[in-house]
Amino acid sequence: MYKNKYFGTDGIRGLVGGSLINIEFAFRLGFAAGIVFADRYNNCNKAVVITKDTRSSSSMLESAIQTGFLASGLDVFVADSHPMPTSSASFLVKSLNLLAGVVVSASHNPYHYNGFKFFSYDGFKLSEEIEIEIERRIDECAPNFNQANKFGQLRFLKNSVNQYIRFCQASFPDNLSLRGLKIVVDAANGSAYRIAPVVFENLGAEVHSIGVSPDGFNINDGVGSLSTQLLSDTVIKNKADLGIALDGDSDRVKILDSKGTEFAGDELLYAIIKDRLLFNRVEGVVGTCMTNYGFELQMRKLGIGFARANVGDRSITEQLNKRGWLYGGENSGHIICLDCHNTGDGIIAALQVLAAIVRSQENLSNMLSDLCMYSQKIINIPWDTTLDWEDKSSLKSIFEVVQKELDGRGRILIRKSGTEPVLRVMVEAEKMSIVEESISKIITCI
Repeated sequence: MYKNKYFGTDGIRGLVGGSLINIEFAFRLGFAAGIVFADRYNNCNKAVVITKDTRSSSSMLESAIQTGFLASGLDVFVADSHPMPTSSASFLVKSLNLLAGVVVSASHNPYHYNGFKFFSYDGFKLSEEIEIEIERRIDECAPNFNQANKFGQLRFLKNSVNQYIRFCQASFPDNLSLRGLKIVVDAANGSAYRIAPVVFENLGAEVHSIGVSPDGFNINDGVGSLSTQLLSDTVIKNKADLGIALDGDSDRVKILDSKGTEFAGDELLYAIIKDRLLFNRVEGVVGTCMTNYGFELQMRKLGIGFARANVGDRSITEQLNKRGWLYGGENSGHIICLDCHNTGDGIIAALQVLAAIVRSQENLSNMLSDLCMYSQKIINIPWDTTLDWEDKSSLKSIFEVVQKELDGRGRILIRKSGTEPVLRVMVEAEKMSIVEESISKIITCI
């Protein structure tokens, strides 16, 4: 069985200057991917589009992978000079009928990480089959510079930011408005810093923005969906109705209420499902191995199908397409509504939750009162992810002990991160005291 050499859970990611995230590799990646895309997809314009986030290294890496694509013979469309969210690449690929879209970003990671995410011609993440073919091309193909007439051309897109803003706004119902809502938007000093506030303002909200002053180094630094304390304080200080936290590339979202209470992906997805049930039957929802067990139980009560996929929005989307369902997500804040977009988009997901709030005229706590979530805690253990954790006898033994103790009361999950050198250990139970007791046993044995 082939094991990915470069691609992880969502594209390729690592430390800037490391073995993968450097100029030479970015060039080879662009060249190899260009060859694969041109061979695979015949009914599209022979071009790709590239977007980026606000990291200090993003422009450099954008230029390197761009050059690789040009050397492969493909034209390259570069979005407006300003950074744009990851999902904008999916939108632009489809609207321009291109071979693929590339995003230079490391999502929620700090600035010294970076990476590359890819979208296929249909606006979905690349299949594993295509990733494997690109990896083999990287290792096998040497770029050929002997045919100057075969090089691609660099093209600049005008007005792509405004097009994407209109696309996001179109996902909000025409008969609703955000007038009367005071919202604090935290753009994580990332790719949506110029876009997210405008979207919510255009739909009528009074917006106060934080995390909108990127300097290349402060992306996700004390702001955004992984660090919501500043947002909570700002919501309370400004007496706002809601706070919306995005991550560095704006594909994740968390929402806070007027008291600063945080609602993560599982809860936000449930708010969307409840709203959709007012108008349509929801056949099923896809979560991941990390989705709260309380969410699964609630789907059963509502007669809605539920399936778990591997972690990552690509796995969720693949399951949705396979089953013919529309909605899925994970608690980290990736939420997919295939009736709005082909990939996770923090702004669009937030708009669906806001539509549910406006339509119901209830606050989030009341909307979610029938969702009984299990207590859950996740810890990260430093780990060489090339190794299998099952090979460490002490960790395997404590896992089996805790699993047996939780039988019927909760569950434990250990998985290697696809984006960081850590093991993620999740314990879930009806009571937090049980969770804490189990976590304590695991930490003691490490």
